[in-house]
Amino acid sequence: MVSQKVVITNPTGLHLRPAGNLCKVAMNYKSHITFSYGENTANAKSVLSVLGACIKCGDELEFKCEGPDEQEAMDALVEAIENGLGE
Repeated sequence: MVSQKVVITNPTGLHLRPAGNLCKVAMNYKSHITFSYGENTANAKSVLSVLGACIKCGDELEFKCEGPDEQEAMDALVEAIENGLGE
């Protein structure tokens, strides 16, 4: 398992479009991918789970990837978030 903390920089947080883009990236990998924010944990492959976390700009998330392609998944997620998730 690998984990990494990432700060969300999108000015409007993870609303529908960036949440959908995050899920698209996560769905490309076989690994189980979750993130925690505060005491909540969300499935990064589920748009409803991501939206339900109510992530705002400046929030720090801890992503966890576990599976055969965990490092590749983590690298892709971090790159997508740092590039603004299509925003």
